[in-house]
Amino acid sequence: MYNRSINQERPTQFIVRKQAELSIQLNEVQREAVLLTEGPLLLLASPGSGKTTTMIMRIGYLIAEKGVHPARIKAVTFSRAAAQDMKSRFSAFFPELAPVQFSTIHSFAFEVVREYLRKCRIDFQIIEGHIDPEEEEGAEAEHLPLHKRIILRQIYQSIHSDNITDDQMDELTTYISYIKNKMLPAEHWSEIKVDVPKAEQIFRAYEEFKQRDRTRLLLDFDDMLTLANRALNEDASLLRKYQMRYDYVLTDESQDTSLVQHAIIEKLVQRHHNLCVVADDDQSIYSWRGAEPSYLLDFKQVFPKAQILYMEQNYRSSRDVVHAANRFIKRNKHRYNKKMFTHNPPHEPIRFTCLADDTSQGDYLVREIAGQDNLAEIAILYRNNSSSVGLMNALDLAGIPFYLKDSDLRFFSHWVVEDVLNFMRLTFTDKRVDVFEKIHMKFNGYISKKQMQEVKLIHNQESVFDNLLDHVPLQEYQVKLLQESKETFQQMRGMPPKAVIQVIRGRLGYEKALEKMCERLGFRQDTLIGILNTLEQIAAPQTTMEEFAARLKYLESLQKTAKRRRGQNVVTLSTLHSAKGLEFDRVYMIDLVDGILPSYEDLKDQSENLAQMEEATRLFYVGMTRAKRTLNLVTYQEREGKKAVESRFVNDIRRIVNPAAPQIVRGEKSTVKLKKPEIVYRPNAIRSVNDFVVGKRVKHSRFDEGVITKVYEDRLEIQFEAGDKVLSVKACLEMGLLERAVEDI
Repeated sequence: MYNRSINQERPTQFIVRKQAELSIQLNEVQREAVLLTEGPLLLLASPGSGKTTTMIMRIGYLIAEKGVHPARIKAVTFSRAAAQDMKSRFSAFFPELAPVQFSTIHSFAFEVVREYLRKCRIDFQIIEGHIDPEEEEGAEAEHLPLHKRIILRQIYQSIHSDNITDDQMDELTTYISYIKNKMLPAEHWSEIKVDVPKAEQIFRAYEEFKQRDRTRLLLDFDDMLTLANRALNEDASLLRKYQMRYDYVLTDESQDTSLVQHAIIEKLVQRHHNLCVVADDDQSIYSWRGAEPSYLLDFKQVFPKAQILYMEQNYRSSRDVVHAANRFIKRNKHRYNKKMFTHNPPHEPIRFTCLADDTSQGDYLVREIAGQDNLAEIAILYRNNSSSVGLMNALDLAGIPFYLKDSDLRFFSHWVVEDVLNFMRLTFTDKRVDVFEKIHMKFNGYISKKQMQEVKLIHNQESVFDNLLDHVPLQEYQVKLLQESKETFQQMRGMPPKAVIQVIRGRLGYEKALEKMCERLGFRQDTLIGILNTLEQIAAPQTTMEEFAARLKYLESLQKTAKRRRGQNVVTLSTLHSAKGLEFDRVYMIDLVDGILPSYEDLKDQSENLAQMEEATRLFYVGMTRAKRTLNLVTYQEREGKKAVESRFVNDIRRIVNPAAPQIVRGEKSTVKLKKPEIVYRPNAIRSVNDFVVGKRVKHSRFDEGVITKVYEDRLEIQFEAGDKVLSVKACLEMGLLERAVEDI
């Protein structure tokens, strides 16, 4: 129960009045959170527990009933989108009140830094933010824009005499951000694990570069936090100014807050301690970039007089989902002992789907989703962005529109993709020494750099293989390998693209070359093999290499446009990290095998990696609690041609749902079989491939009427008013996606 000293008629009238106006009903804990305004408060909010409504009501109560001026309240959120959402929600709840400052911690830090540096008469420049990938990679050294990634790219190149890969760049920037958010001193930088060679040396060079110009300080986003914290430490008058500016501070999504961010907030509330921290330690999934969930567990050590409230009632999900998720998260030991519950009725038991292999997921999901009307209430969630490309291809071929919440836009420019295309280019003409040079180290020719330089000096427009054999000194074993390789490239001409990729991987030795590169340079082999498998999936329906290359270009363009479909009636594709805060009637969690979720890193010696394993558990929990009514956990028995083991998390959920279910033994295949989904066919659906004729008018369930312009063995091209579409013949026939136009019935 809330503090009796504030349990007076007026506060009660405020809550009753607003509940009537807004048609909401606050539960007992929510009312207590609204009215407990003085002193530190930790509000632990389970998924779907109405935390935003509670926060908005609390702010409204401070202004409307306690007479606090809106400018005296500071509300800090995790992202700009969340800040904007809270601002609009507050305006809807309290249109008569002046707005409150809803902002991110970075924007507040920027305000502090700007004032601090102005007082110190130091000019500065922000070197982080959006940058065009082509500008990042193609800028000439003398015309480089001052940007964090470009600076790091140049430093890496100067140290290694080689270009940094996109994966290494992500790893490096995460490493730097982690150190700054953890406020680690320089003597501890070497202790942080990172898969980028000489990362510490690169980091030190980066820091030196930013301070090289004595007239102007270069700052990235993490510098804004560390410098703001330092400024509030060193400048007592500046600290006092901000402490006097705000009487009440609220922070949302505080489980995602780093140590330096917590330090800034602590300084801000030192005068009054009127701090409301809204968080859920069970949803802390960003430790890899410096988030500090343990801070919440130690909250009473920082604020001994703090009160802790548990918002445990879930208003979002069915009883089936809430019961299983609540039991599942208890496998973690380092957490507050919350007991999430709901008064919502059951809807349907959690579904378990085991497919033959990872490539079957696209077809399965297409079958599940085809015929559904409310696509906006369907989400497909996965741990890694790499999962999205194969899904895009399958959904697009079935004519199912989708929104990409986030995606790795670099897949189609990845060097593995470029390698495969270069192999294909060499099948058309083996006279292109420029193409040969890009892949000569990656197949069975074993050509040295010196031999490559010699053949580049020959300009007779003949086969590069013949020039090597006729004009360059070779070892005896090289001669035989080059002759075989030349013959293989000739045989590849005219092959369908999937077969070409298989020859590249096997007979030409590309996959073995990748394995050696991974050993030498620290690349993740499963990531690179996954790219090749995805390329095979995309290539499967194509008949020529030209069509395959065009399909890649099309999907790259589609990936960009799909990011702009937010709010439309489309399926949402999202990583589990980016799905936090969202909710859908129907959720599919895919790629649920050991090695992905949990990852191999998570599964290492768990006595040492307990924190990682607990975070993986929280990530799975976040995915589960996005589902309002239907949750489908999708696993498979083979991945990339090798036996896969069902995620132990899926096994845990199965035993929660059915305690009598046998436990899956690690290393053995699951016995759960794929049930063929029920597909709702339309009465006039086309059933025979013979009805697909060029010039024939057809009607699609989403694109309305169109004209068939091209017919291939396994796909159709149709001109709709919305644009030209390429659809899978198999999907159209099996799911009745096309029917005869009215004039043909």
